[in-house]
Amino acid sequence: MQGKVAIVTGGGTGIGRATVLALVERGARVLFSFSRSEREAAQTAADALATALRAGNGGNARAMRADVRVARDVDALVQSAVSEYGRLDLLVNNAAISPPVANGELETLDDDDLWDTVLSVNVRGAFRCARAAAPHLRATRGAIVNIGSIGGVNGEGSSLPYTVSKAAVHGLTKALARALAPEVRVSCVAPGYVKTRWWDGREEVAARLQKRMLLDEPVTDRDVAALVCQLAELPGLTGQVIVLDAGQVA
Repeated sequence: MQGKVAIVTGGGTGIGRATVLALVERGARVLFSFSRSEREAAQTAADALATALRAGNGGNARAMRADVRVARDVDALVQSAVSEYGRLDLLVNNAAISPPVANGELETLDDDDLWDTVLSVNVRGAFRCARAAAPHLRATRGAIVNIGSIGGVNGEGSSLPYTVSKAAVHGLTKALARALAPEVRVSCVAPGYVKTRWWDGREEVAARLQKRMLLDEPVTDRDVAALVCQLAELPGLTGQVIVLDAGQVA
């Protein structure tokens, strides 16, 4: 990723933040989006600058407010990256929401606003970003890495709409891989339980998930970020959904 240019959506916190730092550590120039977490995004940008200075590799990162539900925000995000850096090599579709609604509460889940919001951010947002970035990624023979979830594999997630949305992201990955081939590679990381701030107050659920893992330690946001970087750099890989879950599904 040395000298390459990347966009990371939802880069202010969690997996997105770890991905921004990992890319900068590898010498990439990153524009990352945030929608509400302005303070956290500013901290991520500051930490990315410190990372770049330590690495001495020319990497850097900047935050930009953008809502992936809004096409003009997405277009502005992509155009800003290309205008500032002259190219685009990687799009990481990480922005997502996960309202905690019990899967068994089907009456509660029959809410158009809930479904529309989750699908608009998690699925259509990823598509909007891919559509806007595609011409620039074709020019550089770049890559898209989507962030899915094992919920999209085994049907178990924080809510039924979230689980369905991540299954759709997996399908979107395969469809985009076909639509953008051969110039653009498209892949997906499907993490299991990853300890982020979303789990604050849900420690009992997290403990139950950890008991089902084959490995001693759960996957970290840094592990996911490292895999994102690997997928971005592998020239022979496209159309694949890679599960990273410490053996949780197994």
